[in-house]
Amino acid sequence: MNESVGPAASRSGRIRVIGITALLALTLLIALETPLTAGLSAQWFDAMQTIAPRTVHALPATIVAIDEASLAEIGQWPWPRSKLAKLVRAIHEDEPLAIAVDILMPEPDALSPERALEDDESMDHAVASALPQVRRNDKILAEALGKSHAILVLAGSHTPTANTLRAPPISVRDPAHSGTATTPSAPALVQYQSAVTSLDVLDGAAAGHGLISVDPEGGVIRRVPLVASVHGTLVPALAIEMLRVAVKAPLRVLTRGTSVESVAVGDIVIPTEHDGEDRIYYSHRREDRFVSAIDILRGRAEPGRLKEQLVIVGLTGLGLIEYQNTPIGERMLGSEIHAQILENIADQAFLTRPAFARGLEALAFLLLGAMLLYATPRWKPQFSALLALGCIVVPALAAFVAFRSQRLLFDWATPSLSLILFFCGLLVLTLAEATRQKRQLERVVQQEREQSARIAGELDAAHRIQTATLPRDDLLAGDDRIELGAIMVPARETGGDLYDFFGLPEDRLFFLIGDVAGKGLSASIFMAVSKALYKSATLRSPRMDVGELMSIANAEISRDNPEMLFVTAFAGILDLNSGELSYCNAGQENPYVLRPANASLERIEDGDGPPLCSVSDVGYRGARRRMHPGELLCLITDGVTDARNPQGELYGRARVDDLLQRLGAGASARAVADALRADVAAFAAGADPTDDLSILVLKWAGPRVAGGADEVRS
Repeated sequence: MNESVGPAASRSGRIRVIGITALLALTLLIALETPLTAGLSAQWFDAMQTIAPRTVHALPATIVAIDEASLAEIGQWPWPRSKLAKLVRAIHEDEPLAIAVDILMPEPDALSPERALEDDESMDHAVASALPQVRRNDKILAEALGKSHAILVLAGSHTPTANTLRAPPISVRDPAHSGTATTPSAPALVQYQSAVTSLDVLDGAAAGHGLISVDPEGGVIRRVPLVASVHGTLVPALAIEMLRVAVKAPLRVLTRGTSVESVAVGDIVIPTEHDGEDRIYYSHRREDRFVSAIDILRGRAEPGRLKEQLVIVGLTGLGLIEYQNTPIGERMLGSEIHAQILENIADQAFLTRPAFARGLEALAFLLLGAMLLYATPRWKPQFSALLALGCIVVPALAAFVAFRSQRLLFDWATPSLSLILFFCGLLVLTLAEATRQKRQLERVVQQEREQSARIAGELDAAHRIQTATLPRDDLLAGDDRIELGAIMVPARETGGDLYDFFGLPEDRLFFLIGDVAGKGLSASIFMAVSKALYKSATLRSPRMDVGELMSIANAEISRDNPEMLFVTAFAGILDLNSGELSYCNAGQENPYVLRPANASLERIEDGDGPPLCSVSDVGYRGARRRMHPGELLCLITDGVTDARNPQGELYGRARVDDLLQRLGAGASARAVADALRADVAAFAAGADPTDDLSILVLKWAGPRVAGGADEVRS
């Protein structure tokens, strides 16, 4: 038993070193974002949006959809641009704040009359001579765009194009350097080498030009640039350009150093992430965002439906466009995503990933991981598992609350997965070390047994001396308040078990049962020394609390202990008049309690502490309980429960429980001790004992009765 302290400390040290190394490595992985952790974070953020999508408070944008109904009535796409011009004029008549045509038109209209007839060789000469006078569809659309102050879109390209780039002026300011224009560094903004634009005649007539390009993350559109750089020219996103045209205000980009802080349209300031992008907070698809183009053209739409709205003309007909994946699991049209961006701006609802988030997540993981590193080798597995579960669930709930209430994004998927891996690793290490230490202890015990067998002849005298030092249980026969039965059977000639009892002033009885680590002569000697020192400490301070006595005894016994033995002990002081019992348990088997009025068996499980000599300078704390008249207290060492029969089966606690319940509190203390000893012997059936066996039984009859003894003899 005594040699387990050193290996246990070594085991704890090895787990600590490996655990700290793994903890720091995982913390670094969380702090330094990698493609793996970025993917986990994105899935976590998507899950929160799926659980709690955005609640729509305002619909500032309306999509005029060239849908299936419009195609069925007017004809398949593409329509002649003169028809598109008519649609733009019809929208303009309803007085919207701005009109954006979310359709790229880089080629001339193939359905324009002059294009349709220019290759007809059979055309009449008069018709051919009049053809140049016919107004082209592109020109008609350009005029409609110019009169309605409409906005056209452009797409970023990573390859050179011959298109002319038109973009509104954007000023860049750093508030830290007032009055000084700055430019975000190249890595700060989304970069494109060139842009794909509409036909020059159309592009030149438009009142604004907005970027529609987005680079999906894993095929999902989560972030959109509010401003980007096209070959060094700053270009606003379509939603920003629509706001600029609507409020007729200049665009500004506010920076701090090389990072973008916000994009401003007049008095409207929109905070961004460092690269000028924002994270869209999606709501579910809403039909009231849409109005059919054919209803606008035929005058069937609700009057004033588009008044003071930001209108986006987009294609929604089946097969005309590609739907985009969104974090909430719904595929949406590009025009609907632009509408959601405008709603995010109106409600100030963009999601924010704080700059300190990654550091905070790494710190939280480090602290929680340190808690698991401390607790897992020390706690029971079920308690460690509950702690690990709490370390995962509580921060996850906190992250969700921050998302729901403040739209802040904190990633707990990566730290929680790391905590699971870390905890599983700790469990494996703890189990492996425990198994190894158990095998080492088994080898030590075997060696001690072999050594004891070689010196068995010399121990017979020691056995007689040891037995003579133990008090006889008939010493208290004259006191009718207490019955006592005591048995000590060493596993070999001498043993390491001990018991003692003696009187204290004020009609109090001190009793003690203990087990010295190990067996044989050294344990026997240490038992005698421990018993003597404990008794000496008690007699010197008879009124001291039993917990304090245990602390003093621990210090006394530990002082001269070159073999590093340790003792498990249960000590108690019983007031024979009142039944008040004070006690302290230093690693010993919990005593059994039988009450005369209650057939159930109880155990005393409080007032405990480590074995004597195992931890230096430990402060033991005692406990108290009041015994009832006729109540019986049974104390045993592990030689009882660990007794084995020839088949190797353990006697076990269940047999102790069953025997004591059958005997009940009505039996005498001597009868209980003898019955328990006899039952163990019958079970062992001659097999060699594995440990010393000690039994100490006390039965308190109640307060003094007439004719009782005057005092307890010490």
